[in-house]
Amino acid sequence: MSAPSSVAAAAVAATAPARERLQVRLQSVAYATPDIQVYEFVRPDGAPLPEASAGAHVDVHLANGITRSYSLLHAEPAPARYVVGVKRDPNSRGGSQYMHEQLRVGTLLELSAPRNHFPLTEDAPHSVLFAGGIGITPILCMAERLRALGASWELWYAVRARSDLAFLPQLARFGERVRVHVDAEADAVLDMAAIAAQAPAGTHFYCCGPGPMLTAYEAATAGWPPESVHLERFGASAPLVTGGDGFVVQLARSGVELRVPAESTVLQVLQQNGIAVDSSCEAGICGCCEIGVLDGEVDHRDEVLTASQRAANRSMMVCCSRAKSARLVLDL
Repeated sequence: MSAPSSVAAAAVAATAPARERLQVRLQSVAYATPDIQVYEFVRPDGAPLPEASAGAHVDVHLANGITRSYSLLHAEPAPARYVVGVKRDPNSRGGSQYMHEQLRVGTLLELSAPRNHFPLTEDAPHSVLFAGGIGITPILCMAERLRALGASWELWYAVRARSDLAFLPQLARFGERVRVHVDAEADAVLDMAAIAAQAPAGTHFYCCGPGPMLTAYEAATAGWPPESVHLERFGASAPLVTGGDGFVVQLARSGVELRVPAESTVLQVLQQNGIAVDSSCEAGICGCCEIGVLDGEVDHRDEVLTASQRAANRSMMVCCSRAKSARLVLDL
């Protein structure tokens, strides 16, 4: 099970399924808060972009070699633009820092076509949306879609301080459906348990925000059917764990077999052997490195796939997930 030669690796890389990439131009940059900037991307020729659904995100491929995933603020058929909000992370690994400091209007770059691991259930009798901080980006997109559908919904937006509030002009259009909670002014965090307890039967819940908020959200909605509780993380809930037994991955399109030792991830082994795979968070929360699984049993360690998707065993996040079986056959 030795690593492929450089020639074999190149052949494997050439057969890897390539996700669609779109060349775009940065059309405008605007401030939403002192540390959140809004980026508008368009095609250079003005042609429509691929359709996106509420909750979708795009992967932004930056010139410094980093790829980062950002939720779309708007979702519509044949959109003329993609708009994302990016908060500058003081502990940035080079993504948000580069975008805030280096990206300039007029720059050409590549985005992935939209993907959605946080979809909206459009026919729910009622929807309760929770957002914390920069987590307002996919939630605002969902609110726009629900309003367009004439659906029943409400949005709760929590921030630590009033200066953290973003997109207030857009939110004001929704009137009393939106409630803003400022922790510093209420001297308490948002009581999501009380809100969930008052929700009517059949409600679907959505939350995007920082880790402590998501922990409280999961506790608040623990009594509701799992299929009605949805969340999206922008940080892993726990450190990445490798460990466990080593195993073999076979690349179906070339037959090449690679050994994944206990101390390495599948993504690392693929990259070490010259096999290009898109990746971003490397923590199992963005879905960028999802690869199809043709055979074998996956030890899922991501925070993207639902319970039913894990049970189906048709794909895995190669940045973090491992194998329960001695061998996995990947669609590469």
